[in-house]
Amino acid sequence: MTEKLIVVIEDDREISNTVQTVLKASGYQVLAATNGQDGRKLITSRNPDLVLTDMMMPRMGGFPVLEFLGEMDNPPKVIMMTANEGSRHKAYAEMLGVVDYLRKPFAMEVLLDAVNRALSDEPVE
Repeated sequence: MTEKLIVVIEDDREISNTVQTVLKASGYQVLAATNGQDGRKLITSRNPDLVLTDMMMPRMGGFPVLEFLGEMDNPPKVIMMTANEGSRHKAYAEMLGVVDYLRKPFAMEVLLDAVNRALSDEPVE
């Protein structure tokens, strides 16, 4: 199996480092950005299999990243990670094509399950 590439876009250094460590330990190749602008550059240059993005970040949040991905011919799958409790935000994220929506704080097992589902061909529930 080829190593899957995941781009993590998260401005909280502690969360980003933890997510990266867990994903790398599970055999994934991981690149990270601290804002949506840098994340877009990584997505464009590296063509990842999956993007994990925060919703609220400086210099460009998660929604503009999702809108950008929607314009791509073959966009990667996306999981949004957020502390936001609003159901309208979740509905908008789903409308923009996220395959999963994780509310912080979440257990790393929950994250890994979501990542494994997103990267498999199984439908996400």
